[in-house]
Amino acid sequence: MIRVTVWNEFYHETVNEEVRKIYPEGIHGAIKAFLSEEEDFTVRAVTMSDPEFGLSEEILNSTDVLIWWAHVKHGEVPDAVAARVKERVLKGMGFIGLHSAHLCKPFTMLMGTSCGLRWRDNDRERIWNVNPSHPIAKGIGDYFELDHEEMYGEYFDIPVPEDIIFLGWFKGGEVFRSGCTFRRGYGKIFYFQPGHEEHPTYYNPNVQKIIKNAVRWTAPVNTRAAIDSPWAESPEKLLAEK
Repeated sequence: MIRVTVWNEFYHETVNEEVRKIYPEGIHGAIKAFLSEEEDFTVRAVTMSDPEFGLSEEILNSTDVLIWWAHVKHGEVPDAVAARVKERVLKGMGFIGLHSAHLCKPFTMLMGTSCGLRWRDNDRERIWNVNPSHPIAKGIGDYFELDHEEMYGEYFDIPVPEDIIFLGWFKGGEVFRSGCTFRRGYGKIFYFQPGHEEHPTYYNPNVQKIIKNAVRWTAPVNTRAAIDSPWAESPEKLLAEK
């Protein structure tokens, strides 16, 4: 079984009635619901209002893949908690950053760049499958469209990805590397751009399929190797000693 934890800052759903109508159980609840359809997943959802921001050692040590949705509360996550997530990724935990998670502390720590981008509200997006042989693209056609989505555009200040799987095109003419993979230590990372809280993006069957595929791809293959490796203790410390 793949143990999945869905993390959500859970702010917009509490203060915006329109968002609450779209996601009455929260964005984390919607994501948990479709992931729970899979027989090989066990799924829990946590929010930043939970003890230790929902990211205790106990929770992280029993998580194979962490899915992160956030938008405006990045700065409220303590550096120590974000570093705890980063360490678990280096040891093998998969990490999936959704939409504005490009600015969350764990992602920027793992990328080492600003992760800034261009943006504007409400546009039509066509998401092109530019790497159809990748496991995350399994079952996805040449492209699919989202009638309403927040525009994210280049330049996207990230390191060169291992793979670009999806490329977003907006009716305003912008393009965006909307589905990218990275590896850090023993961990695999997938960033996926769609998912603005004001639109029902996470009910789209293609979006759901991509996230399910990403869970399977980012899940650790050999956690024993990460546990036994001296790098599991502190990669930064080992580098400093060299």
